[in-house]
Amino acid sequence: RRKQRKAHFGATSVDRRERMASPLSADLKLKWKVNAMPVRTGDNVKVIRGGFKGVDGVVKACYRKKYVIHVEKCTRDKANGQTVFVGIDASNVTITELKMDKSRRAILLRRAIKKGDKID
Repeated sequence: RRKQRKAHFGATSVDRRERMASPLSADLKLKWKVNAMPVRTGDNVKVIRGGFKGVDGVVKACYRKKYVIHVEKCTRDKANGQTVFVGIDASNVTITELKMDKSRRAILLRRAIKKGDKID
């Protein structure tokens, strides 16, 4: 347990990226043959646990230092009237739409090939 805690709290930003992975929605799993991906700014997600359960939104920030993500519609008002994002753990959301670019597509293809699946 001690070593697990040390690895978690002493992780580098690169390690935290992988730890902050979320499951993909059912249709994305079928399409890419991959179960989970690290969350990224610009992904569309659906909150499945906690007080904001059921909220769909775009990831505005991945706050790796605190292991949380900030989702567009998950906010609260402070006492002074300022609106702030509520941090949500990456494991409590499902990715409904990936922000796709060349490198991310390469990651998905590589992972699918590793499993032995063929992607269109």
